Amino acid sequence: MNESAIGEQLAAILADLIRIPSPYPPGDSVAISAYAADRLRAAGCRTAILAEAPGVDNVVATIGTGGPHLVFNAHSDTVAVGDRSLWTSDPYEPVLRNGRMHGLGAGNCKGSMAVQLWLAEEIARRGGPRQGTVTFTFVADEENLGPHGMAFLRRAGHVRPDILILGAQTENQMIVAERGVLWARLVAGGRAAHAGNPAAGDSAILRLLRLAGMLQSELAPRLAARTDGAMQSTMNIGLISGGSNANVVPARAELTIDRRLLPAEKVDAAFAELQQILAMVGEPDGSWTLERLTGTNGFRAGADGPGVSALAEAIAARTGRPAALLNATGVSDGRYFADDGIEIVNFGPGSGADGHAADESVPLAEAAEAAAILVDAVRRIVGLHN
Repeated sequence: MNESAIGEQLAAILADLIRIPSPYPPGDSVAISAYAADRLRAAGCRTAILAEAPGVDNVVATIGTGGPHLVFNAHSDTVAVGDRSLWTSDPYEPVLRNGRMHGLGAGNCKGSMAVQLWLAEEIARRGGPRQGTVTFTFVADEENLGPHGMAFLRRAGHVRPDILILGAQTENQMIVAERGVLWARLVAGGRAAHAGNPAAGDSAILRLLRLAGMLQSELAPRLAARTDGAMQSTMNIGLISGGSNANVVPARAELTIDRRLLPAEKVDAAFAELQQILAMVGEPDGSWTLERLTGTNGFRAGADGPGVSALAEAIAARTGRPAALLNATGVSDGRYFADDGIEIVNFGPGSGADGHAADESVPLAEAAEAAAILVDAVRRIVGLHN
């Protein structure tokens, strides 16, 4: 099948997906999961809709048996519309313009979802894999960084991949290494008093500033020296709050830290490092606490593994150029499998610059190219009957 015909089929699937709202909030994926499951069952895949939280449905569809186990993933939820006035068309009405399909989630991540739905149907049409198992997962709770999507499927044992290929906006190149992420909340306590007599109180905000200052002076230089190629170890204070009124010495203040870790760094060690640096300030015992909110380690797939090799060969065969390895700014659902010793690759059509933006779009020709590349990669990993 030529890419023009593939593009027409993908356009129809993607248009259907865009018309099914699945924004977070609220993160309801019931309707879009039902659509995907219906298509996958009709193709002959063993298909289930799985959920551990109301409204947060996830689809798992499998064809073949035994190993190796190749798993594909794309998330079905999107961000919210945001400022509607910035959109030149209805976010939930697909518009094809200059070869690009526009609509909410067209790039992140319904474009990849359409490609993977088409791929599942194509593998089934060709009689399934010659050896091993191919599973497709379409999950929610990704935009929320929540536990009820891919994290749930792994935790409950519903998917155990040897190779995991996640849909992402990589312009049909690969991301094989990803930083870990740690979120932590720092809470400073104090003693309330009237602002007319601040010496009678103990300002939680001032304590929080001293603690934050130590992070900046002590941790920031350490992180600046930690690099891995284009990847950088980083820290960001993204949220801060405290106090109740201008005329009250604040009794509580807090901030939230986002730490991005190189693949060689570990979440437990990063959290301990934060605690050690904060203790250097010398604030009284019990006057502050550091709470770990969430954290997953980073990963790096080997360049010579069967999944990475097959996908790289398929990209080169289709494009005539060696596959490029891109640097990931954010994190994917692959992070839940970071410690499982498997190959994890992000791949898909579209540019990250187009995701989460008004008039979001994906090039249909690139989506069709992605579909052709993935068919070839599947053939190289597990074989196809025709």
